[in-house]
Amino acid sequence: MKKANISFGLATLIVLAAATTRLLPHPYNFTAIGALALFGGAHFSGRNLAWMIPFTALFLSDVILNTLVYHSSFSWHSSGTYVAFAMIYLIGKILGTNNTLKSVFAGSLAASLVFFLITNLICWQSMAVYTKDMAGLLACFTAALPFFWNTLAGDLTYAAIMFGAYNISVRQLKLA
Repeated sequence: MKKANISFGLATLIVLAAATTRLLPHPYNFTAIGALALFGGAHFSGRNLAWMIPFTALFLSDVILNTLVYHSSFSWHSSGTYVAFAMIYLIGKILGTNNTLKSVFAGSLAASLVFFLITNLICWQSMAVYTKDMAGLLACFTAALPFFWNTLAGDLTYAAIMFGAYNISVRQLKLA
């Protein structure tokens, strides 16, 4: 079996494992989604349609959560998650496969900020509780700050696990 196929399979397994963490009990916004997009962009960017693996993992976990846990359907608000996910995936593409601790940390921080800004802009725009002016936007961002810290902690934690597990496995399997 080719080294590239083993690396691709390993990256796929890590992405699927990360997606399943959304189904486990966790503090609000402390999930692997940002790290999943970042890792997916870094490790799937060289293959045709490989971007579908992280997006499919996100979509399937959303279907399960929306159906079994939240008993809701997709909405305009859900689109923000997918837009943020796509942008974080692009950040991962910029990181590429030659990752350092510093680049993964910076990517995780950028991922958290992108997710915070995009999803809360949509919240501000779609929720009647916020006035559609700068004061309303600031109120929305202020109300979301506790969630940002969990997002950041989740992104940093899961990125360290995902990138670390991948790099250790690649070295152990002598794929690099």
